[in-house]
Amino acid sequence: MKRQLMAMFGIAALAASVAGCGAGAKPAHDGAGSSADPKEMTGTVTVWLMNDAQTSWPELVQQVNDDFAAKYPKVTLKLAYQEWTQKVAKLDGALEQGNAPDVVELGNTETMKYILNGSLAPVDKTTFDNADSWIRGLVNTCTYQDKLFCVPYYAGARVAIYNSAMLQQATGGADLPQTEDELRSALDKVQDKNKADKTFSSLYLPGPYWYAAMSYVSAFGGSIARFDSAGNWHGTLSTPESQKGIQYFADLVKKYNHGDLTVNESGQATVLARKHAAVMYGNGWEAGSAVAPVTGEPTLKDSVKVATMPGPNGKPLPSFIGGSDLAVTSKSPVQALAADWIRMFTSTKSEQVLADKDILPNNLVQLDPLKNKPATAAAANAVPDAWFTPLAPGWGAIEKQNVLVDMLNSIMGGKSVDQATKEADAQIDQLINKPS
Repeated sequence: MKRQLMAMFGIAALAASVAGCGAGAKPAHDGAGSSADPKEMTGTVTVWLMNDAQTSWPELVQQVNDDFAAKYPKVTLKLAYQEWTQKVAKLDGALEQGNAPDVVELGNTETMKYILNGSLAPVDKTTFDNADSWIRGLVNTCTYQDKLFCVPYYAGARVAIYNSAMLQQATGGADLPQTEDELRSALDKVQDKNKADKTFSSLYLPGPYWYAAMSYVSAFGGSIARFDSAGNWHGTLSTPESQKGIQYFADLVKKYNHGDLTVNESGQATVLARKHAAVMYGNGWEAGSAVAPVTGEPTLKDSVKVATMPGPNGKPLPSFIGGSDLAVTSKSPVQALAADWIRMFTSTKSEQVLADKDILPNNLVQLDPLKNKPATAAAANAVPDAWFTPLAPGWGAIEKQNVLVDMLNSIMGGKSVDQATKEADAQIDQLINKPS
């Protein structure tokens, strides 16, 4: 992967675009390495976290902020929570106007854009806990030319989330089948048991759900794009392997999803909570959303379970390695303080708070116990073999322009997989090699 990255960004235009990010600058060390007395240091550190932290682990945020305040009593900390749907546009605007936060949380598909456009400061890997065992899929998204530009925060992997009571009633067994053939047989029985509900989906698989679609592409050996020896990326959705995976996904959607096929996956936990579905494919934390008091139905707490999602060819369905990273912005006047806040927030102590909440931590050491815990085993074991989006300069533009979503919607609307994938590849080729 590193060899590909070095070649990919070796062209002069991209090298120039990164020059502003301080490729030759010293990394931001944590405050402990400063000769100044932390008790006497002053300034303001502004932190942007996504709202997941506010709703799911607020005690971790409070713990770290308290520790930071104790170490730096004269430093002001300003924390703001962001929505995923608005964060990129808001951050782009803040960077352009010169009022960006000092610390920002980025989804791991977002980082390369900000590394290449010079928005992130390098940080010293040696000052962070568990750096030698960070999950590779997160580290790769933070690394450019052997420099680290962000710090892994937590990981995510998609799993099967299901109503075990529905399976029990329809099949006589409460466990999710381990092979896809057995799963399809069970889904057919569950569908028949709930046929009175015309909107019921034994497997709720949204049509525009590109993360799921690309998992089937990966299962058949396909990919979104590939990097060639000449130093360019090319769309590969129209290869036989990728088309086979997309067709397979589309057939599953059309067979089992009896809702609106154009609706995305953002509300799928609610569909499960309202008993309009028996099985869904989602992030492990969505099981909690399905039984939470506000977003779901608490009475299903004992019924909603997670398991490895069976895939084609008798193997588990490959999962996307999701997650978040934390970065110091390159024009922050308090980079050392910002890096120290990140160091505290990703320490072994902090990561254990996440692990105790069944959130996958940023490192393999603390991830390992979760591989044997029923609530987390499926997601934790999916991490080593997970797939990721192309680490290409234009990937951000591909996501922003909904290339994959539009492709899938066109297929659900009747366009052939062959035509839709060729059109998507043409769009990808126009965007993927240009910094977004």
